[in-house]
Amino acid sequence: MAIESVAGEAALAAERLHPEWLRERFATPIKWNPEITDEYRMRTAEAPFIPAAVLMPIILRESGPTLLLTQRTAHLHDHAGQVSLPGGRVETIDASPIDTALRETEEEVGLHRRHVEVVGTLPDYLTGTGYRVTPVVSLVQSPFDLRADPFEVAEIFEVPMSFLMDGRNHQIRSVEMPSGRRNFYAMPYERFFIWGATAAMLRNLYHFLRA
Repeated sequence: MAIESVAGEAALAAERLHPEWLRERFATPIKWNPEITDEYRMRTAEAPFIPAAVLMPIILRESGPTLLLTQRTAHLHDHAGQVSLPGGRVETIDASPIDTALRETEEEVGLHRRHVEVVGTLPDYLTGTGYRVTPVVSLVQSPFDLRADPFEVAEIFEVPMSFLMDGRNHQIRSVEMPSGRRNFYAMPYERFFIWGATAAMLRNLYHFLRA
């Protein structure tokens, strides 16, 4: 998967990663433009979509905020082995996409919702596999306990927000598909390859916070 270019925008100012600033940004509507990826563009004319939600858990560490991510197990039907935000499809028991994200996160990684402060949501993202995903942004205070669901989650890890919210770490890669060349975002971090829908939703979080 060739690296075509690097987005290259400047890192988010450090003060915009403070919890007070993040709360205020989501509480106060602003004008901004979500980025339309090739994956999103592929699906805009197709329906129906499967409603889903993911949690973006920003962990408030003394050394600086991090984002909790998972590595999915290799046997799953969708996105096997990929880096993912905790979440899943909406069920009839869920009152809202926020409820879906909180429930799925507790099921997948054992993070109880009492530790999670939801600050807002981002625009829905359409995946190439037919899901309409609502990203739910949250702040998480430690300490807390985690327990990976061995069926779905191979590993739980954290990435510094200072790395993810820096356009110089946002690679644009390409792959040849039967329908032609497709571009997508990737944010490789240490031994983890963050790409596709997860990277695209993080890219939109970056756009929203820097607007």
